[in-house]
Amino acid sequence: MTLKVEGDPGYGSISAGGRFTDLDGSETVPLLIPDIQQQQHVWKPLSRKELEKCAGGPEWKKFRSRLVLCFWIGWLIMLGTAVAIIIQSPRTESPSLHWWQRGVFYRLQPALFMDADSDEVSRISRVSERLPYLKSLGVGAVILEGLFQHHISPPNLTEIDQSLGTHPQFTQLITESRKAGVRVVLDLCELDLFEQESGNDTEVWSSPSEYIQYSLRYWLEHGVSGFGICDTDAAFSAKTLMEWNVLMQEFNSQDDERILMVRQTGNTLPELNVSSIAVNGSLVELVIKSLIPPSHHPLSPAEVAEAMEASLQMPQGHWPSWTVGGGVPWELQRAILVLIMTLPGTPIFRYGDEVNPVQDLDQLNQPLALFHSLSRSRAREEALHFGRFTFLSFNASMSSSGLNSTATPPLAFLRSWGCIHFLVLFNLGSEPHTLDPDWAPSLPEGGLFVISTGLDRFGPVSLRSMKMQPHEAIVIKLFETDNS
Repeated sequence: MTLKVEGDPGYGSISAGGRFTDLDGSETVPLLIPDIQQQQHVWKPLSRKELEKCAGGPEWKKFRSRLVLCFWIGWLIMLGTAVAIIIQSPRTESPSLHWWQRGVFYRLQPALFMDADSDEVSRISRVSERLPYLKSLGVGAVILEGLFQHHISPPNLTEIDQSLGTHPQFTQLITESRKAGVRVVLDLCELDLFEQESGNDTEVWSSPSEYIQYSLRYWLEHGVSGFGICDTDAAFSAKTLMEWNVLMQEFNSQDDERILMVRQTGNTLPELNVSSIAVNGSLVELVIKSLIPPSHHPLSPAEVAEAMEASLQMPQGHWPSWTVGGGVPWELQRAILVLIMTLPGTPIFRYGDEVNPVQDLDQLNQPLALFHSLSRSRAREEALHFGRFTFLSFNASMSSSGLNSTATPPLAFLRSWGCIHFLVLFNLGSEPHTLDPDWAPSLPEGGLFVISTGLDRFGPVSLRSMKMQPHEAIVIKLFETDNS
């Protein structure tokens, strides 16, 4: 007897291929048990054709254009930020210098050219022939000394000494010097400018000052760039300097400034009883100071070192100008050359200083090469031209470095402009000296040789182990930007 049950038709059905079927073979509802193998996904890399198809599609092109746009926007933002930082950061601006602050002055006496034949080539013409040579040395102005006769009172300031050359030859010298870029300054030191002369038939002047004014104007009209006077002259006074300054202002222009120099013979200029006007400000443009004071006997290296240290420690409130007054031993002449070229201010050299004699004939051309190197470095490097000056003392490390009390102490100073620093070292003694590591701990440990008196030092150097030779001067450009 057959049992008949009513209910879900799928009840009691059998599974075939994962699905319920009735007994008659028809499919019904699938099983609720998932097929695990069919649910798993396998990641496969795109083929070349599939990748090319995706890259050329619209979605990828849109993404790529947005990516490029974001790159350029980010780059412009970084560029703008860098420009803003540069503009807002403090900068060291180079000062605008006058011509008498940029060049080198050269003191020259035409009478020194004794080999000149007065019948054929005058001594003034010999000076004209040397203008290209002076220009190659970096000379910007020539101070002509001994141009007027000293035994005449008062001297005729409109006529030069006839033994030196004629007046047309001298005016030709001024013209050629202008073309060569070398200016001419007339030295009036040690002339009795204010002494009256009785019985003057040619000109009648109410006062010596009026005659001097006429003479100065005469040479200014011929192209002379300035005049020099000593602080020991009778004409040196506030009234005289003011009158001369007012006269030269009439001939001044932006590119052609006329100057008045005063040669300082003592430690300070004499009092001028001018309370509201600085001497080398409004009245005098250039004050010539002597690094080595005049002496009646040749100075020893110890005396030269003492005079140098006193000059370096003296504060300079205005633009100085340096020259050498006393006799310097031959072994220190190249060191003095380095000193004058690296100090702040205008260097002034005498005729022949660039070719000082040396004992070693193999090094006969060395001083001239040294002068060329110093002149080029001074003109090229702002730190050596008008950088800040800092005197560095060796006294604190003298005992630890083994230097005895009787030896000549070394000297050093720093020239700095912005992030550029030059260390100038001098060993004026007769013994070698090794730098003490504790001498200046705030200075960088290394640098690069720029100039040495022997022209035999090149490449990088370590300041902690450098040994200075006797009578040597060295200029080193420091590596790091930090300064003490």
